Amino acid sequence: MKTILKAVLAASAIAAVPFAGASAAEIAVIVKTTNSNFWQNVNKGATAAVDGQSDITMTFDGPASESDIAAEVNMVDNAVNKGVAGIVLAPSDPDALVPAVKRANESGIPVAIIDSGLSDAGEGTYQTFLSTDNCAAGELAADRMIELTGGEGKVAVMSYVAGVGSEIGRVGCFVDKIKAQSKVEIVGPYYSQSQMATALNQTTDILAANPDLKGIFGANEPTAVGMGRAIKQAGKAGQIAAIGFDGNKDLQDFVKDGTLNAILVQGSYQMGEKGVQAVMDLIAGKSVEPQIDTGVVLVTKDNIDSDEAMNVLY
Repeated sequence: MKTILKAVLAASAIAAVPFAGASAAEIAVIVKTTNSNFWQNVNKGATAAVDGQSDITMTFDGPASESDIAAEVNMVDNAVNKGVAGIVLAPSDPDALVPAVKRANESGIPVAIIDSGLSDAGEGTYQTFLSTDNCAAGELAADRMIELTGGEGKVAVMSYVAGVGSEIGRVGCFVDKIKAQSKVEIVGPYYSQSQMATALNQTTDILAANPDLKGIFGANEPTAVGMGRAIKQAGKAGQIAAIGFDGNKDLQDFVKDGTLNAILVQGSYQMGEKGVQAVMDLIAGKSVEPQIDTGVVLVTKDNIDSDEAMNVLY
């Protein structure tokens, strides 16, 4: 997080350059994949931000798969070549997207990074970073897992794409806190590549190989959905402590029927809305905060119908 702040603070020192191209200012929102309700909720927020704007348009794009990093790089390069007014980007890889973001910066195109940060090499190339505090979210999940398991036994960690900024904070801080404050034995992590079917198969295998498993954590939407389905298919619903991440209908249903004890839900709508708003402000020559926390809510069966939960579920 300190590295991200350093990069963002350096970038915020760059003077905002109002768009000087065509009369219609296009903001390109490019996410890790369009094949996810989480990112479609980002799209809804981004659409809301430009609603009623006569001089701003927004395009939304992303690869079919979160692991198709090259496709996302090409999308950013194409946006720069097109001369868009601004970019909102959720980088699928902290290193691979840096050259494309640098090109945008050198072209005077303001960039808002959302969800996952860039590596140190991206320092000074973007103006703001909007995300969940993934480390704090991981620690929150760890606290609940320790509570549910009594701080003992085996807990499996079902992750998604190794090395992605959000994964480093979310999973890394979950594991670190579990190790520091309990006697829990960590099994994994396993990486689904954000593929639900892969997560389902991995979870099925882990449950079969570890009949004494006490808990399991699924760290993003497709991973947690696959994990939940495997738990139900194995007849383990309600028998092991299970925590997921993100808040689509499948995960909500798993909370309601007891398959999952809790889900941690990010402000995905807010990422899109606030990300586009930040870029619009930069286009207008205004300053923006270098880091914007879009929040996370721990949702359980007890609070799933509350206003706080309904504001982030999708």
